[in-house]
Amino acid sequence: MTGLPSDPRLLVVVLNYCTPEMTLRSAATVLADLPAANAEVAIVDNASPDGSAVKLQQGMSERGWDADPRVRLILSDVNGGFGAGNNIAVRAGMSDGGAPDFVMLVNSDAFLDEGCIGLLIEHMRAHPRAGFAGSQLRGEDGQVHNSAFRFPSVAGEFETAARIGVLTRLLWRHVVPMPVPERTVRVDWVAGASFMMRMEMLEEVGLFDETFFLYYEETDLCLRAARAGWEAWYVPEARAMHLGSVSTGLRGAQRKPPYWYDSRRHYFVKNHGRAVHTATVMSHVAGNLLHGLRCVVSLRRPLQSTLHLGDLMRHSMGIRFRAASLPVKDEGAQPEDGT
Repeated sequence: MTGLPSDPRLLVVVLNYCTPEMTLRSAATVLADLPAANAEVAIVDNASPDGSAVKLQQGMSERGWDADPRVRLILSDVNGGFGAGNNIAVRAGMSDGGAPDFVMLVNSDAFLDEGCIGLLIEHMRAHPRAGFAGSQLRGEDGQVHNSAFRFPSVAGEFETAARIGVLTRLLWRHVVPMPVPERTVRVDWVAGASFMMRMEMLEEVGLFDETFFLYYEETDLCLRAARAGWEAWYVPEARAMHLGSVSTGLRGAQRKPPYWYDSRRHYFVKNHGRAVHTATVMSHVAGNLLHGLRCVVSLRRPLQSTLHLGDLMRHSMGIRFRAASLPVKDEGAQPEDGT
């Protein structure tokens, strides 16, 4: 384990896709909280088709950031997804060409509270095997969101789909979203909206797997790190507000796009094999049918799209349904329901 300097080098990455004004607001909260030395912000535009690159350049100039050596704009030629976009900045490193000690990822719809960055750095310094440290996330209404998780499993897929209280209590060790921790605690993985990573860990296990376009990429990275002996931590004192799903437009019971099913399948097949993937599909189907039956009996509306089960089954067998392009959301887009 290499020692850290008194002022570790920090690179904060803010990834933009069709939300330039929101990205600039997010970056402003990062700059306001940035350590005084050895810290930089890289704003990456992920080949947005709405003219974001020009809007970001104009916005940075208006704020005087074009003359600030701590801030730079990176333009991607293609939209390879969340992981690929962040990887571009991590590979580029600091402005002097060197590598950072820590990399922090902040979503364009996440806004840091004062002290967030410092608390995460402090935690990483105090725990040499910490590969990840995640923030507490809350919505605009102040309600704290789930951002600490267990790894997905066969039993977890059944519980997720069934959504029945008694089953959740019986399978609590497999429930993917953890009860919101009130203190700093080790977890399996943390939400990608606001979290810090150790560069030494990334150099050992690799960056985001770019096969994932969106979803499951941070879960996969945390699993690879855990298998190599690195830790993930949830640090509730480090806080941020997160709107959620502004770039994707994916909400509640809305039909999931093909890339969600791509990512789910790739995660399970890659990390656990085809047999386990098949078992998770069957488990999810069973839980979903149970949930649907309960909704019929209780006259409640299902919490998943009525097309979800068929999409999951077809996709698990390699049959693709019609792809929907990633939507372009305006700056007034509403966050995900969270149900």
